[in-house]
Amino acid sequence: MSEYQYYEFQALDQPLSGDQREALRGVSSRARITATSFTNEYHWGDLRGNPRNLVERYFDAHLYVASWGTHRLMLRLPLQRLALPSVQPYGLGHHVETWATRTHLLLDLTSEDEGGDWVEGADDSLAEVIGVREELATGDMRPLYLAWLSALSAWEAEDDDEEEYRSALEPPVPAGLGELTAPQSALADFLRVDTDLLAVAARSSTAAPEPAAGLTRKELARLVSALPDKEKDALLLRLALGPEPHLHSELLHRLRETSTPATAPGHRTAAQLLDAAHTRRAERRGHAERDRLRARATRLTALAAEADVIWNQAEAHIASKKTSAYEAAVALLHDLRDACAHAGHGVDFQQRLGLLRDTYRGRPGLIRRLDSHGLR
Repeated sequence: MSEYQYYEFQALDQPLSGDQREALRGVSSRARITATSFTNEYHWGDLRGNPRNLVERYFDAHLYVASWGTHRLMLRLPLQRLALPSVQPYGLGHHVETWATRTHLLLDLTSEDEGGDWVEGADDSLAEVIGVREELATGDMRPLYLAWLSALSAWEAEDDDEEEYRSALEPPVPAGLGELTAPQSALADFLRVDTDLLAVAARSSTAAPEPAAGLTRKELARLVSALPDKEKDALLLRLALGPEPHLHSELLHRLRETSTPATAPGHRTAAQLLDAAHTRRAERRGHAERDRLRARATRLTALAAEADVIWNQAEAHIASKKTSAYEAAVALLHDLRDACAHAGHGVDFQQRLGLLRDTYRGRPGLIRRLDSHGLR
């Protein structure tokens, strides 16, 4: 397997200037750089710049994928949209890190899976998950809770301090964990959130609010008129000072008084969540195994009822004297043996098999294949 790294950066709130693009060209001579993006792939070597520094200075989002199992998403949001104290409870080790600059909040979400299967060319891109940035900006904490669940699974794999698990409480639980948005589902996949852990976590999550209906021009005029003068002045000042891509959605959110998925205080410990997930996984696998066995029993019963037809098909294959036909005949008889044993006709099958082996004892290719499948 060849080494592979994929770097993608996006500037969402403000395009890159010519000077900034020139500075980024010094980071990589081969990257594709536009006014809003920086992308590059490496099959050897590495990016010369530090992704954290690049996001702090230039970009609002960064996605990284490596063939050794690293998945990383970084997001940058204006501090007025998301404050550091509201996201800090979701931090967990180096898998979910948060910090602030003078103007922005930054999130660094990482999933590691060195033993996972690597599919080169998989469709891992910012386009699938970037929607969670706007969701976070409107107060929806589900993306951060998903990142915390991903980190919790990693923490369990890395650490065996059970006492710490028993004392560590989950962060605030957002509403709507049982009904994720499309970007949130993509994020859960990207961060490899355990589905059983998510299911048990969602048991303490209330339903998400219904999406708000669109507003007419008349309704918007009435709502704007009702805003306090001080708030309207502040909004106009922000508009005059420069472009704020989120200002439109923020204003609509305020006018509609849209309720974002609320959070409830976390009351479960990490150990309780992990134990519940293990129990659910065992139950789910037990149900799946019972379903498999029932389906197999049904299939074997049907095969046993068609025993004579299958014997005739097998002998027709053998009569053709072709290697591929021998394989087909042996496959039929192998399944029929299990079916007859299931139906209580194992002795009859063995007697008929003995006659078949005696009839075709001069066909060493066939006899060898029968022996290799235990049809003696």
